[in-house]
Amino acid sequence: MSRIGREPIAVPAGVTITISDSNYVTVKGPLGELKDQFAKELTIAQEGATLTVTRPNDEKEMRALHGLTRTLINNMVVGVTKGYEKKLEIVGVGYRVEKQAGKIVLGLGYSHPVVFEEKDGVTFACPDNTTILVKGIDKQAVGQVAAVIRSKRPPEPYLGKGIKYSGERIRRKAGKTGK
Repeated sequence: MSRIGREPIAVPAGVTITISDSNYVTVKGPLGELKDQFAKELTIAQEGATLTVTRPNDEKEMRALHGLTRTLINNMVVGVTKGYEKKLEIVGVGYRVEKQAGKIVLGLGYSHPVVFEEKDGVTFACPDNTTILVKGIDKQAVGQVAAVIRSKRPPEPYLGKGIKYSGERIRRKAGKTGK
C-alpha cells in the first residue's frame, strides 16, 4: 500500500466535504470553497472527522493515483482552513514592486512595467518594495502564479539579480578574471 495514500485525512471543525457518486469532491471551509473531480476507480469515504481514499487493486496506475488523490484532497482541506502563501524576493538595483488596486506593478529593468492582476482567488501583498506575497486557497494556482511572476526576470548566476523564491539559493558563477 502507498504510505501516503493509506494515511487518513483529518477534517477540522468548520470544514464540510461532499462527495458525489462520480468522485466529484467539494470542500467548503472558512476561507472559501474548492471543487475537483477524481478518478472513478478510487473509493473516497468519509467516516466522522476523517476521510480515507482506497484503491481497488495494486495495478501501477492505481498505486500512482492513490497517493496523488489523497494529497490533492488534503491540499484542498488545508487550503480552505489555512490557505497557501508563496514569498518572492526581488534583488537588483532599481527593481521594485508596487501594489495598486487589485494588481501589482513590477519594475524589472525593462522599458515597460510588468503588471499582474489578482484573479482566480489569488491575491497579492507587498510588505515592502522588494517583497511579493502570493496568497490563495488553491495550492496549484498560488504556485503557478508565483512561477509566472518569477519567470519575468529569473535570477541570474553572476550577480544574483532577478526574482527569486524566499529561501532559494542561487548557484553563483565566477565572472571574468582580468590579467
